[in-house]
Parts: sequence; structure tokens; C-alpha cells
Amino acid sequence: MREIIQVLEEKREAARSGGGKARLESRHLRGILSARERIELLLDEGSFEEWDMFVEHRCADFGMEERRVPGDGVVTGHGTINGRSVFVFSQDFTVFGGSLSESHAWKICKVMDHAIKVGAPVIGLNDSGGARIQEGVASLAGYAEVFQRNVSASGVVPQISMIMGPCAGGAVYSPAMTDFIFMVKGSAYMYVTGPEVVKTVTREEVTHEDLGGAQTHSVRSGVCDRSFENDVEALLMLRRFMSFLPANNRKKAPFRATDDPPSRIEPSLDSLVPDHPNKPYDMRELIVKIADDSEFFELKPDYAKNLLIGLARIRGNPVGIVANQPLVLAGCLDIDSSIKAARFVRFCDSFNIPIITFVDVPGFMPGTVQEYGGIIRHGAKLLYAFAEATVPKITLITRKAYGGAYDVMSSKHLRGDINLAWPSAEIAVMGAKGAVEILHKKDAADPAKIEEHTEAYAHAFSNPLAAARRGFIDDIIMPRDTRARLCRALSMLREKSLENPWKKHGNIPL
Repeated sequence: MREIIQVLEEKREAARSGGGKARLESRHLRGILSARERIELLLDEGSFEEWDMFVEHRCADFGMEERRVPGDGVVTGHGTINGRSVFVFSQDFTVFGGSLSESHAWKICKVMDHAIKVGAPVIGLNDSGGARIQEGVASLAGYAEVFQRNVSASGVVPQISMIMGPCAGGAVYSPAMTDFIFMVKGSAYMYVTGPEVVKTVTREEVTHEDLGGAQTHSVRSGVCDRSFENDVEALLMLRRFMSFLPANNRKKAPFRATDDPPSRIEPSLDSLVPDHPNKPYDMRELIVKIADDSEFFELKPDYAKNLLIGLARIRGNPVGIVANQPLVLAGCLDIDSSIKAARFVRFCDSFNIPIITFVDVPGFMPGTVQEYGGIIRHGAKLLYAFAEATVPKITLITRKAYGGAYDVMSSKHLRGDINLAWPSAEIAVMGAKGAVEILHKKDAADPAKIEEHTEAYAHAFSNPLAAARRGFIDDIIMPRDTRARLCRALSMLREKSLENPWKKHGNIPL
């Protein structure tokens, strides 16, 4: 018995040591935590239960039979975040560069299978050089097994990927199928082919950072949902983010008590929208002022800035926020913003998170770049997502809601539950000037008549009354009362029940 215990302790120590003391110290000097330190910081103290610490690879080629490390480059198990169960895997770059072997993949698949069974989120702390070349097709098969579980878990339990080091080749596709991707600046990068391959094939010279760093994916590609300065900030923010999410698709998002009164009046909102219809304002100010304790966890803040998405709480309950941003491109919808919002709306709908939509949209972005890029198809993604969603949907029009963009932004016609407007709202096919130029072409040479027609059109349509008379707007409210009205609406909709017609799945215009 003593011999067995001694062997076990030696194996445990080898697993905890990973690739060795020297490699761990080298990473510490660069401000990078070990795979186990990351889990310790992410999870509640003492809650981590590790699985498969003694698993080793089974490869005997290229001298690998002499190079076995217990755990095989990934730490897996379960624990709690703020007392709520999660499953986690953390790749260890000090062991074979965090590369994925058949055994490594099997460990990840095991925690994913259990997460689906018990209904708990899966968090991946990715730090891997990709497939383990020595294992050939066995490694590729391992990736495919992980991919299949990503798909099976999609819409069942939340899946979060935190990219904390390299993530290359086939390794990028598992994070791509998870719900959210976060990255650490300076140490994390993602790409299908690295700079060397790019140079060989296309003759382009590019750095790791420019090709697939956190800044690139946060600003240019939109692959990354948030980026953070270092490991510690990333993991602490991930803990905060998880507090908004339910455990699975059968649970409601977690309630958090607040001292922020539901009936709080915010007089400053009465002057948020400028008198001039073309003058911008910051929609983020509205979001922060109506949210509990002014807390708004924004997602993709540096990508498609003409539209805001993120999570907040209203009366203690998490809500998803989708909002046009008049400060950027006048809040127009374009390809990138449509895709950004559509995926977020579908996530909220999958996990029972009510959606609040703030609308100030003059329409879809015109131009050949957008049309050639497929704005019709991509804009339809957002339309599809809002129309398909069965969670509580509340919409507030603050100013412009023109043309097809009015329909798309969670209008009453897409089964919006409560649709409100401020007195400053303008709901019409288009702006008064553009409409008059079409309707009264014969008077184009007479500025006085054009001005008269413009004023008449604005009086008739550039306000929320026409929509309210038809019941497309449930009420016109004072801006200062917005939080109170949202609180009441969400309370009323708490037990909402709506099901779409049975289908295997819809065919969203991908």
C-alpha cells in the first residue's frame, strides 16, 4: 500500500509540475500564469475537483514513449464560480506546447459530456500550439470529437473560450463554435495558418499579433468578444461575466439583489436626445442610467461600433441589450453590426435572457461595398434572430426608426411584447426631406413649397403618434420614466410562454 501511495504522489507531483520548474518560472517572468493557477483564480477557493490527472498519451512514434507527462498537457475537472457549478479545462503550454493528442482530446470531451448531462457551463482556457504532429490523424480525430461536442452543447449549456496563449490551425474551430471568445492582449493569438505559412503561400509578411492577436480580432475580424490586459484581469472579468448567465437552457438567469429602486426616475434622460435630428448622442448613457447600479457588461465594444450589445441587470434580473449607437455612422445597420447583434440575440433566446432593444436607426447603410458584401443576406440574419426569439422582448424607440430597419429592430410585427417610444421618436419610411423629394418632384424648383411639404410630412409622420394609433407602439413615455417602465414590463413578462412551430431547425440565412 505504501508503495502505491508513494507512486501516486510522485505522479501527482509530476502532473502539477507540468513541463518543469524552469518553464513555469519563465512564464511567470512574462506575467503568464500556469494552467493550474488560472483555474485556481477562476474558480471559488477550494472548489476545484480535478479529473484524469494520471492520463498519459499512448503514442510510441518519434521517441514519444520516453516522453510522458501525467495529465498530457491539459487540466480538467469541475468547480464553482460564485457557488454555481462549472466544468473547466485548462491547457498547459509547458507540456508539448499544449498540443492536442488523442488522450488530451478525450479529457476535454469527458468534461463536456458531463456538462451536458448535468446542465452546467463549460469554460475552456485555451493555450495550445494545435494538433500534436507526432500523433497524426489520431490528433485530428480528437479535434473532431471536441467539435462534435461543441455542436451538441450549443444552446444547451453556455460555452466560453478564454484564449490565453496560441490557438492555431484546427484549434481555432472549437472556440469559434462556443458562445463567447475572450482574449488576453500580448500573449493570445488565433489564426488558421501562421505567419510562416502566409508568407510562403501569399508572400505577405505579417506578425503573430497583426495576423491573429487580441487587437486584430477585437477590432477588425470581430472574432473576439472582449480582450483583457493580462491573465488576472481576464479571469476576474470572466467570473463577473458568468454571473449573468444561467446554468443551462432550462434555467433562468441568476437573480442578484440590488438596492437600486425599480421606480427610480432619471430626469437627465429628458435631455439626452438633441433637438436637432442629425446631432449624435451616446446611447451608452441611456443603457448605463437604466441598468441596476449602472452596470453594463459590453461585448464586442471595439467592433461594429454603430451598434451596442451586452448584458445588464434590471431589478436584479439579467437582460440582453441591443442598441443602435448614433455616435457612429448615425446608428445605421450594416453587415458587421447585423451579424454582431444577430448572434447575440440568438444566444439570449437560447438561454432565457430577456432582450431590451433601444432604437435610433435611420436605415441600412447604403453603397456598393455593403451591397456587394451581401447586406441583404446579413441584414436578414438580424431580422431572423429577432423574429425567432421567444424570450421577453421590449423595444424602446428613442428617435429615428426608418424603413426596413424599423421592422428589423424588434418591432411589434416581429412579436415584440412591449414596444415603447419617447416623444422624440420618428417612425416613418424615411426622413421627411427624402420623402418629400420623392412625393413632390413637381415642386422641386420651388423651395417654399418643398419646405411646406417637408413640415407637413414631419408633422404627420416624424413622431410616434401614427404608429401608436395603430397599436404598433404600446405607449409613448417620458424618458425620465424609462427604468420604471422597463421594470414593470419585465415583471409582467416574467412567466411569458411562447413556442415556435415544431421543426428540426430553421434555415437562418448564414
